[in-house]
Amino acid sequence: MDRKLSRYAGRVAMIEVSTLYAVAVSAPPSGRPEVRLDTSLEVLLERAPVDDTPKVLATVVATAGSTYRKAGARMLIMADGSYVGLLSGGCLESDLMLHAERVLDTGMPHVVEYDMRGPDDILFGIGAGCEGAMRVLLEPAAKGSLAAAALTAAARSTSAGLRTSLVTVHESPELMLGTYIAAPPLPTALIGAAEQSLNAAASRDFLLGTQGRRSRALVQFLAPPPHLLICGAGQDAQPLVQYARALGWRVSVVDHRAGFADPARFPGAEVKCAEACSLRSTVDLEGCHAAIVMSHHLHADSAYLRELAEFGSPAYVGLLGPAARRNRLAKDLGSAMDALKFRLRAPVGIDLGAVTPEGIALAIISEVHAWLAGRLAAG
Repeated sequence: MDRKLSRYAGRVAMIEVSTLYAVAVSAPPSGRPEVRLDTSLEVLLERAPVDDTPKVLATVVATAGSTYRKAGARMLIMADGSYVGLLSGGCLESDLMLHAERVLDTGMPHVVEYDMRGPDDILFGIGAGCEGAMRVLLEPAAKGSLAAAALTAAARSTSAGLRTSLVTVHESPELMLGTYIAAPPLPTALIGAAEQSLNAAASRDFLLGTQGRRSRALVQFLAPPPHLLICGAGQDAQPLVQYARALGWRVSVVDHRAGFADPARFPGAEVKCAEACSLRSTVDLEGCHAAIVMSHHLHADSAYLRELAEFGSPAYVGLLGPAARRNRLAKDLGSAMDALKFRLRAPVGIDLGAVTPEGIALAIISEVHAWLAGRLAAG
């Protein structure tokens, strides 16, 4: 049986590679948009140093059992020992640093495997007790590298709301191990596998050839990250934007008041000053996954809701404020409210007992996240 070794602080753990084949991304839950909640790609690119510092990209390419992250998760390790992202709860990162040093020294990709299943993990492994196994590819990722180019190209597509794919070759007798876009020098079979991944909206583990002359790759489907629209730019919108941006989401903020619609107040968000009644011509509503109406201005909120009702999307619309205010707005909207019947959540947010703007923002972002993940029923 094909076995490989993984070192941790001088100890050795045996890994059965044949068990590390669990790679799948299910279709989005019925009635919910196609969206990717694992935004490690965007977070890495946003937070990584922009200089020419040597870097190593670590990508989970396969897992078995219970693991902290799944196939497609990434972290970036810098030459100075700092890193962006996590592949475990902190139990593997120290060992990954040691392997990253090898990649930095040689300039060559390297595969590491961890098996944390059963009692052997306590004796010979890292003692995490996670009952899972993980295969990780480490590759050079400095500016101008194969990995840097592939990640940048993928992020360019997803930030525009487009779906795309990445191919991470982690075993091959011919190809350089690493992360590619679906184009030459990849062989036709792998490019075709990437096209199939896009059509099926699912990632897959790709095997080509026979044992000894086998190529293996993670063909990763990448849906766009969540795009949150916030209608209203008051002070309580600021923590909401901060939380969404921390999750790697795209955020658009709209307000009719120029003093509030200031990009400096919402770092990382797209901010527009426009009348509420022109929302459909101001924002690409079809590209938004959720909208929160929170201008604290009755007339503006009514106009926002009417625009969202008449356009028909996004499928999740949250309204800030008590039930009495919701009922007053519903009366003002009349028949237009029917178009929001199964989309509106009002009052918006999971009941956390929140009393501060930050707590309310947490309740809102938690509910949106749960809905996108299919953990909540339609409104």
